[in-house]
Amino acid sequence: MQTELDKIAKDTNFFLTRFIKKQKKSPLLKPMSYGLFSGGKKIRSKILVDVGKIFNVEYKKLIVIGAAVECIHSYSLIHDDLPCMDNDKTRRGKPSTHIKFGESTAVLAGNSLLTLAYEILGKELLSTDNKTKINLIKKISECSGHLGVAGGQYLDLSYEYKKISKKRIIEMETKKTGKLFSFCCAAPLLIKKKHRKQIKLFENIGSEIGLLFQIIDDLIDFSGQSSIAGKKTRKDEKQGKATLISLLGYSKATKYSKTLMLRLNNKIIRYGKKSRDLINTLDYIVSRKK
Repeated sequence: MQTELDKIAKDTNFFLTRFIKKQKKSPLLKPMSYGLFSGGKKIRSKILVDVGKIFNVEYKKLIVIGAAVECIHSYSLIHDDLPCMDNDKTRRGKPSTHIKFGESTAVLAGNSLLTLAYEILGKELLSTDNKTKINLIKKISECSGHLGVAGGQYLDLSYEYKKISKKRIIEMETKKTGKLFSFCCAAPLLIKKKHRKQIKLFENIGSEIGLLFQIIDDLIDFSGQSSIAGKKTRKDEKQGKATLISLLGYSKATKYSKTLMLRLNNKIIRYGKKSRDLINTLDYIVSRKK
């Protein structure tokens, strides 16, 4: 599993390094690269590749799409760390982008990574027809904006120090984290021009994977060690975050994650041997310590 993750991370970073080197010179490239090449595990790209295997999508195409996903994920982390958001001074064991380069530069670097994702998907480097590229850009835009990542972050901040229902917490975490996973699961089917109903099925699977990922993140924040996690832990409690842990308690939130994992396995296993890598990735997500 780790070998596969390392390969995908290496190939994605290689593509992104070459793509950025071909950009016209700009003072923002340095903070953009700092936030982008920060040692992330590339779990989203791994999910993308896993689903791509089920539907026999060419690996090179998946790496290009994964590079766009990582740009958006990095943009969201840069912005999440800002003092006006979650006010995190460290990210993956090193100073956050705004600590290293200043707040205004971090905002602009994050904005630039967001638009870079669309540039990647629109380039000839992604060898597919223009209609499919438009569909990919449309879908990743929906998953990144007010209906997805940005909207989820807004709700996350709005819910601090408030009593929030389980339904609304799940909705918030699905937007904040689940929507980008949803895109990763839908993209291979968009490439293969699958039926809308099947695309929707995998969008929902992706949303649930993202929710599972976020719950495990919250559990790590509650009980993990900062030295292992690469960021401060017990932060959610201090900031009054609305999570399933704050609502249900650690034990019940853990039980919920196990139920969600079982539900996902039952949905995925029907795709036979080709789904094995995806199931292994889910196992990795729930067993991780950072």
